[in-house]
Amino acid sequence: MSSTEQRPSILIVDDDEVYRNRLARAFSDRGYDVRTASDYDTAVVTATEDSPELAVLDLKMPGKSGLELVKALAEIDPSTKTVVLTGYGSIATAIDAVRLGATYYLSKPADADDIIGAFARGEAPPLDPPPPDSGDYKAPSLARAEWEHINRVLSDAGGNISEAARRLGIHRRSLQRKLQKYPPNK
Repeated sequence: MSSTEQRPSILIVDDDEVYRNRLARAFSDRGYDVRTASDYDTAVVTATEDSPELAVLDLKMPGKSGLELVKALAEIDPSTKTVVLTGYGSIATAIDAVRLGATYYLSKPADADDIIGAFARGEAPPLDPPPPDSGDYKAPSLARAEWEHINRVLSDAGGNISEAARRLGIHRRSLQRKLQKYPPNK
């Protein structure tokens, strides 16, 4: 057995070269066989040539999105486990990512340890009881619910701001201002 067969393979796809290279170095230091890509097309070619066991994908990239890449990687090899990263986290896009086959979803900035933890959490049995320190369910704040609704409508509109604004019944510039704000924590 060669050393690459013993090392888990991971594909890192992000259009941010500095972030992508930092993650690649961190995973390589942790014993992974690392491959990188900056966009959908390069990632599909790389995965087709040699399917990775794990994939870390940026949600927003020029051209086709990370969600489209989740679907493509699942078609290439259904056993590839995928974590989607984004700087614009919302429950709507997380649901879309998981529905398309992602193992887990993380907000940026995420480091290699966060991502490894996400793969581990994604493999946990689905009906495990919540940890005892998790407390009772807390409903999201109105601001957070609004943020999630806006992102869901934007996702349903295929990322088209004008169409999302029309569906939400607000002015396009108002929607752009709301999207520029960071999501509320609670």
